[in-house]
Amino acid sequence: MARKLLLEHINVPGINTFDVYRSKGGYDAVDKALKTLSPDEIVEEVKKSGLRGRGGAGFPTGMKWSFLAKPEGVARYLVCNADESEPGTFKDRYLMTYIPHLLIEGMIISSFALGANVSYIYVRGEMMPQIRILEKAIAEAKNAGFLGKNILGSGYDLELYVQPGGGAYICGEETALLESLEGKRGNPRIKPPFPAIAGLYGCPTVVNNVESIAAVVPIIRDGGDEYAKLGIGRSTGTKLISAGGNLKKPGVYEIDLGLSCEEFVYSDEYCGGIANGKRLKAVVAGGSSVPILPANLFFKTANNEARLMSYESLADGGFATGTMMGSGGFIAFDEDQCIVRNTWNFTRFYHHESCGQCSPCREGTGWMEKVLHRLEHGEGRMSDMDLLVDVSKKIEGNTICPLGDAAAWPVASAIRHFRDEFEWHVTNASEATTRNYGLAHYADPLVTEI
Repeated sequence: MARKLLLEHINVPGINTFDVYRSKGGYDAVDKALKTLSPDEIVEEVKKSGLRGRGGAGFPTGMKWSFLAKPEGVARYLVCNADESEPGTFKDRYLMTYIPHLLIEGMIISSFALGANVSYIYVRGEMMPQIRILEKAIAEAKNAGFLGKNILGSGYDLELYVQPGGGAYICGEETALLESLEGKRGNPRIKPPFPAIAGLYGCPTVVNNVESIAAVVPIIRDGGDEYAKLGIGRSTGTKLISAGGNLKKPGVYEIDLGLSCEEFVYSDEYCGGIANGKRLKAVVAGGSSVPILPANLFFKTANNEARLMSYESLADGGFATGTMMGSGGFIAFDEDQCIVRNTWNFTRFYHHESCGQCSPCREGTGWMEKVLHRLEHGEGRMSDMDLLVDVSKKIEGNTICPLGDAAAWPVASAIRHFRDEFEWHVTNASEATTRNYGLAHYADPLVTEI
């Protein structure tokens, strides 16, 4: 059974309160950090841990911290990105709901390491229950002396604020988040300068995901070397996976990175297999913005080896045969699911959420939505597949922020792996409007349940 670093006490009654969290060792890592470690030593521990950003990009967290500029007399900020907007992803909301003090403890340690005296948790606007939970937890921590002036007699001061967002997917991009936090329209900034040089209010800023900051707690408590022993290769530690779709046991799971993909899907410890006795058809492994994979490619690498739940293994072979860990938003599609319909649904989302700043994204997402709409509604043409691929190539890599790539990759990969299904929607136009296209249309099933 995998070791739980973040979810060990998640089912303890009252763990969302300060007293219960403290009784389970909560805030011990703050005590250790402020009394025995310097800010630079904390950064080094995070570097040694190999922790990679859990919001989607997977960039080494300690390295990101080390880029922070430290000009004399200029404020520095830590901003927690809790604008969890990726379709299929809900693990950050889970943490904030059930164990909010873990995030607050991580914010205190991380802020101390970065020299930030004011920090923010930017929460997606629709998550009002989580905002209230965090505000209550912050008040509890402050009353106990873990926030405010001279924390634990260390001489370190920190004020922590929760800021509701406006409910825009684009604000999950760190520079758009900073624009929104400053009270402006949430449009991504052109980089450079990067936030580490000129971020919030033009000051050096680090933006980290909820899970990334929460992971700092066990890293400081147990040491970076201990954390690095978990996982595989450069994918160290544990990872929260939001598992949804056609699974027997959807939910949030903490896995050791390097777990077998088959074990994650079929073992009783995790997802328990595919619901209703169906077969697995395809997987979106890291949220709707990553390339979709047929079941056989999700379970096996290009070398026919077992694929692992890690940053490297999921990307094996590049996007031709691979996908991305992303934010850990795992969506399983059973044999009855229509790939065309689901791709259209994703594209509708990205068209709606595009900020409109970049022409390729603003126009291209709309074009893809229209073409997929007509394919799904019996009005498609055989040339539509090549048109969609061409449009996706025109978007990818040609926008200020990654939203364009996020919109392009699912479309291009769906056509690459399921082109016959798209063609079926053209040749069987009337039937396509009334039924899904399932595994029965394949000469050979993609996968059978273990």
